[in-house]
Amino acid sequence: MRKYILIFSLILATISENIFAQQDSTWTLGECIDYAFSQNITIRKSELTNQRHSLYAGQAKAQRFPSVNASVNQNFNWAKSTVSGESGLTGSNSTGYSLNSGVTVFNGSKLTNQIKQAELDIESGKYSLETTRESISLSILNAYIQILYAEEQVKNSEKQIESTKSQLNLAGERLLLRGISQADYAQVKSQLANEKLTLANSQSQLAIAKVNLMQLMELPVTADFSIANPDLSGSLNQNRVTDVKAVYEAAIAIKPQIMNAAVNKEIASLDEKIAKAGYYPTLSASAGIGSNYSSIGIDSYFDQVNNGISPSAGLSLSIPIYQRSLVKTNVAVAKIGYQDAELSEINTRNELRKNIEQACQDVTSAQIEYEASLESYKATLESSMLSDEKFSQGMINSVDYLVSKTSLIVAESQLLQSKYNLIFSYKVLDFYSGIPLSI
Repeated sequence: MRKYILIFSLILATISENIFAQQDSTWTLGECIDYAFSQNITIRKSELTNQRHSLYAGQAKAQRFPSVNASVNQNFNWAKSTVSGESGLTGSNSTGYSLNSGVTVFNGSKLTNQIKQAELDIESGKYSLETTRESISLSILNAYIQILYAEEQVKNSEKQIESTKSQLNLAGERLLLRGISQADYAQVKSQLANEKLTLANSQSQLAIAKVNLMQLMELPVTADFSIANPDLSGSLNQNRVTDVKAVYEAAIAIKPQIMNAAVNKEIASLDEKIAKAGYYPTLSASAGIGSNYSSIGIDSYFDQVNNGISPSAGLSLSIPIYQRSLVKTNVAVAKIGYQDAELSEINTRNELRKNIEQACQDVTSAQIEYEASLESYKATLESSMLSDEKFSQGMINSVDYLVSKTSLIVAESQLLQSKYNLIFSYKVLDFYSGIPLSI
């Protein structure tokens, strides 16, 4: 007994160690996506739906086989009789045994089409699940990049604070030497306070971005959550020339929502065939065997059962004559359903085309914006470095210095935003081209 307790304790310790190790480690994009897949309720419910579709498909195929039923009937009867001048009730009992089987021979191919439809339901469920997975993957990617952006924004804010602190110390020394006015010193000090507020806001945005990603992953929010910081230098401006037609042709052949729309249209076409089966006769075959025993019989129980065996076989043809427009209505509704599925397929293709058009335009715009932001940042940085040097030497006042410093902060923020906007635009375009999401 102690041996089993020890083994169980070791297993629990190992599991706990793995869990805490995962919680303490940084999360890569792939790990975030995989964890979200395992925890997302929509995905898990879709998987259950697919399991139901598999069971329904098995049930539909089983309808091809004969059904077999066995029954046993026990009856008790009483009759009024007169014996030796006295009347009363005389009782008897009887037992009946039967074994029956039936199978549908022909029903206008209704069963065949129902089996096809059940198999298509399985296929549709798989495409629907994959569509959900892709949607979640894109959301995780966006949230992941938002954290990277927020983290770099925090680093930039901290760097600006360190720079301003140095200038404030220098301004304090010059104030003691009466090299600058008290107003100039107060302006630099105010700039430092503003930058500290910017840092606090950046840290808040980082915390919000982390919470957003953890919630998308269905991971309980923890303060020690962190993500890996990959090398993004290769993801910067690649000067891509986008081709909407080429990307659309690639996407139309692989995207699960397109496959699902086509399958749903095929399912709708089978609905019409199933409804039309109601116009045709139904031919069924049946067979059975039975026997009886009665207490008033002169033979023994087993003799009666043995001698009373009676097999039977038969065919049944049901011909629809008048069904109060039921079949006609079902066929008309099925045709409307098929038309609706056709429109849904067209709409799905149109939505994909529009998304790809937008993704291509986003890449083009993001590349232009990044290059402009980079050029602006380089020029502003050069000007800011000169302003720092001049302010240190007392060649410019605090107002000119702060204007230059503010311009640098704005340019740096715009460059950072355009950088991650460009990276995300590339990843979305890769996604539609069939390239797995990675960063």
